[in-house]
Amino acid sequence: MAAVVTRPAEPASDNRGRLSRVLTRGRSLLGVVPFFAFVAVFLAVPTLEVTIGAFTGDDGQPTLSNVGALMNGYIVDAFISSILLSAVTAVLGAVFGALLAYVLVTAKEGGLLRRVVTAASGVLAQFGGVTLAFAFMATIGLPGFVTLFLRDNFGINIYSGGVWLYEMPGLVLVYTYFQIPLMVIVFLPALDGVRPQWREATESLGGSTWQYWRRVAGPLLAPAFLGSTLLLFANAFSAYATAAALVSQGSPIVPLQIRSALTSEVVLGQQNLGKAMALGMVVVVAVVMWLYALLQRRTAKWLG
Repeated sequence: MAAVVTRPAEPASDNRGRLSRVLTRGRSLLGVVPFFAFVAVFLAVPTLEVTIGAFTGDDGQPTLSNVGALMNGYIVDAFISSILLSAVTAVLGAVFGALLAYVLVTAKEGGLLRRVVTAASGVLAQFGGVTLAFAFMATIGLPGFVTLFLRDNFGINIYSGGVWLYEMPGLVLVYTYFQIPLMVIVFLPALDGVRPQWREATESLGGSTWQYWRRVAGPLLAPAFLGSTLLLFANAFSAYATAAALVSQGSPIVPLQIRSALTSEVVLGQQNLGKAMALGMVVVVAVVMWLYALLQRRTAKWLG
């Protein structure tokens, strides 16, 4: 007869340890439930609705007409204007923001200047929308106090060439205003990661300041700088409220074209065309953020 081999019973301590690990893992996952719920409600569901709507006709049947309409001249011009606006303000914000961040790094660590500028950048980076548009109109708009002060006291009319504040040049100025502090916030950690020993080693080997920035600090900071610039591009490309409050006539950029398609009382039945334009924006932002993630991964190798 074959012997019956019985498996020894597991100790009760092992069972309690396994149960404790499961409960610990469950509590950890429970902590991120609000985050996943937020992402699902405000990102996943709207993106899914936009995608379905972009390929759905007014009769509820699948169609490619909405996506095909993105090739219309006025929509193409709006995308080009949005990309140019985002690129110009991203570059301006990246350059001036990086210079300001460098000033903070070279200042006294924990000093008043760094604390004040960092706190102000955190506030100003979120200072957008209708409030920001009103601030600029009240300052340098047609009835703005700076405009009136220059005209009444010095005879200078800043609008002699046209009402530029309410057109694309004005959007460039206003967007750059909140791009610079955002650059300070996202680029400052990369500058903090540059160790003083690297410069000392360059100088001890006879290297100049130019060689240090060209061969050591520059290549190390380039991925972080380019990644931050891409983040600024996505931030400007998706901005809506400031442009909607500032531009009173026309729809020069895609967000305003989407507003017209969804709310216009003159041209009806273009809600799904607006969703197709929104899907185009999602694709552009997704590509930009994918490139940003690649650059951030490379930066993390030496920043850590």
